[in-house]
Amino acid sequence: MRERRKAHRIPYKAVITIDEVYNQQDVIKESRQIPIEVVDISKGGIGFIAKDELPLNYYFNAKIDLGNHRQFYSVLRIIRKEVLSQGYNYGCEFTGLADILSLYIDEFEDDSVSV
Repeated sequence: MRERRKAHRIPYKAVITIDEVYNQQDVIKESRQIPIEVVDISKGGIGFIAKDELPLNYYFNAKIDLGNHRQFYSVLRIIRKEVLSQGYNYGCEFTGLADILSLYIDEFEDDSVSV
């Protein structure tokens, strides 16, 4: 398989709750929140695992906290889905991530390597 990633993935452990998944026509709002377990992050996006099935090419809002006062809000688009034995593995891309916020990810990677 040919590598298509534009940015290096960094292990990142966090739990985020999605309140709303949407596209331009529809909003999927469940009566409960959807917890996701983030497993990695890059300048391009995040990878996460969830028990719930989510549709491809839908968006959600997320607060990303990288520690040391490096946190930001972003919109992510679900671009990949893989079925697991107890849930789903997803890949998402950041949409409209400002350059300054990608610097946070660079700093986070530097901190992760030095630990």
